[in-house]
Amino acid sequence: MFRNQYDSDVTVWSPQGRLHQVDYAVEAMKQGSATVGVKSNTHAVLVALKRAANELCSHQKKIYELDTHAGVSIAGLLSDGRIL
Repeated sequence: MFRNQYDSDVTVWSPQGRLHQVDYAVEAMKQGSATVGVKSNTHAVLVALKRAANELCSHQKKIYELDTHAGVSIAGLLSDGRIL
Protein backbone atom coordinates (compact mmCIF):
# COMPACT_ATOMS: atom_id res chain seq x y z
CA MET A 1 0.00 0.00 0.00
CA PHE A 2 1.47 3.33 -1.04
CA ARG A 3 1.06 6.44 1.04
CA ASN A 4 1.68 10.02 0.00
CA GLN A 5 1.19 13.49 1.44
CA TYR A 6 -2.36 13.77 0.11
CA ASP A 7 -3.93 10.76 1.84
CA SER A 8 -3.32 11.70 5.48
CA ASP A 9 -6.75 13.31 5.88
CA VAL A 10 -9.67 11.11 6.98
CA THR A 11 -11.87 12.47 4.20
CA VAL A 12 -9.66 11.39 1.28
CA TRP A 13 -11.22 8.60 -0.78
CA SER A 14 -9.39 6.28 -3.17
CA PRO A 15 -10.54 5.86 -6.78
CA GLN A 16 -12.05 2.52 -5.68
CA GLY A 17 -14.28 4.32 -3.14
CA ARG A 18 -12.35 3.39 0.01
CA LEU A 19 -11.05 5.63 2.80
CA HIS A 20 -7.24 5.52 2.96
CA GLN A 21 -7.15 5.95 6.75
CA VAL A 22 -9.43 2.93 7.26
CA ASP A 23 -7.16 0.82 5.03
CA TYR A 24 -4.11 1.92 7.05
CA ALA A 25 -5.87 1.02 10.31
CA VAL A 26 -6.75 -2.46 9.02
CA GLU A 27 -3.14 -3.05 7.95
CA ALA A 28 -1.88 -1.92 11.38
CA MET A 29 -4.31 -4.28 13.09
CA LYS A 30 -3.05 -7.19 10.98
CA GLN A 31 0.50 -6.54 12.22
CA GLY A 32 -0.54 -6.69 15.87
CA SER A 33 -1.39 -9.67 18.05
CA ALA A 34 -4.79 -11.14 18.87
CA THR A 35 -6.80 -10.40 22.01
CA VAL A 36 -9.93 -12.11 23.31
CA GLY A 37 -12.34 -11.16 26.08
CA VAL A 38 -14.86 -13.59 27.61
CA LYS A 39 -17.52 -12.72 30.21
CA SER A 40 -19.75 -14.97 32.29
CA ASN A 41 -22.20 -14.20 35.08
CA THR A 42 -19.45 -14.31 37.71
CA HIS A 43 -16.13 -13.78 35.90
CA ALA A 44 -14.48 -11.91 33.05
CA VAL A 45 -11.27 -13.02 31.34
CA LEU A 46 -9.09 -10.91 29.05
CA VAL A 47 -6.35 -12.75 27.12
CA ALA A 48 -3.72 -11.39 24.71
CA LEU A 49 -1.25 -13.25 22.51
CA LYS A 50 2.26 -12.34 23.62
CA ARG A 51 4.73 -12.37 20.76
CA ALA A 52 7.88 -10.47 19.87
CA ALA A 53 8.38 -8.83 16.50
CA ASN A 54 11.70 -10.64 16.15
CA GLU A 55 14.30 -12.36 18.31
CA LEU A 56 15.99 -9.09 19.28
CA CYS A 57 12.81 -7.36 20.47
CA SER A 58 11.22 -7.76 23.86
CA HIS A 59 7.55 -8.57 24.40
CA GLN A 60 5.13 -5.67 24.61
CA LYS A 61 2.46 -5.56 27.27
CA LYS A 62 -0.99 -5.83 25.66
CA ILE A 63 -3.33 -5.77 28.69
CA TYR A 64 -3.58 -2.65 30.86
CA GLU A 65 -5.51 -1.94 34.05
CA LEU A 66 -7.64 1.19 33.70
CA ASP A 67 -9.04 1.03 37.21
CA THR A 68 -9.50 -1.60 39.93
CA HIS A 69 -12.60 -2.91 38.11
CA ALA A 70 -11.75 -2.24 34.44
CA GLY A 71 -9.04 -3.25 31.99
CA VAL A 72 -8.29 -2.88 28.31
CA SER A 73 -6.45 -4.98 25.75
CA ILE A 74 -4.91 -3.53 22.60
CA ALA A 75 -5.16 -5.52 19.36
CA GLY A 76 -2.96 -3.95 16.72
CA LEU A 77 -0.02 -1.66 17.17
CA LEU A 78 0.56 -0.51 20.73
CA SER A 79 1.38 3.06 19.73
CA ASP A 80 -2.05 3.42 18.11
CA GLY A 81 -3.80 2.23 21.27
CA ARG A 82 -2.02 4.64 23.60
CA ILE A 83 -3.98 7.59 22.22
CA LEU A 84 -7.28 5.98 23.24
